[in-house]
Amino acid sequence: MASRGTLTKAWPGAKGGRVFQNVQDPERGSSGSSTPWPALLGFIGLTLLVGVCAAALTAPAVHGWYLSLRRPAGVPPNWLFGPVWTVLYALMAVAAWLVWQLPWHRRALSLWGWQLLANALWTPLFFGLHLMAPAMFEIVLLLLLIGLTLAEFYRLSRSAALLMLPYLLWTCYAGYLNAGFWWLNPAQAWG
Repeated sequence: MASRGTLTKAWPGAKGGRVFQNVQDPERGSSGSSTPWPALLGFIGLTLLVGVCAAALTAPAVHGWYLSLRRPAGVPPNWLFGPVWTVLYALMAVAAWLVWQLPWHRRALSLWGWQLLANALWTPLFFGLHLMAPAMFEIVLLLLLIGLTLAEFYRLSRSAALLMLPYLLWTCYAGYLNAGFWWLNPAQAWG
């Protein structure tokens, strides 16, 4: 069953043959005939899953290894990271959801997915394996991917790009902190 370039897959038990995915011409965006709210919940769930995994890896290190490090100027209190990252993950999710609803979103959402993966890899490197130097190289890659994602989002939706801007700024700050920890703790830079 197709209408206006939309391909609908019939899944057993799916109301109206639709499932939680944008099953269409991949470059056309979401059709107005299905509700986009389940997709928003999916994007929020995905980003918060990354955050929960990061928090699970961070918690043991924050009370042990992390306390033993010399700290660069401007390190915020530990309690601040959880609320800040929760807000940033929610903003990232809403930005992706806004873009998902637009035509020609495939490249932008691919970049968004890659930057989310890079984001998920930083915590195990820094807090899990205590590899400050590789984490620094990884955060540079993350910043590049965030910048490319933001540029693609801007091309499609200025609102989505603005929602990603705090994430870019916080990640620059995280890069400064990572570099500072590496500089002040060179003997521990490689684990």
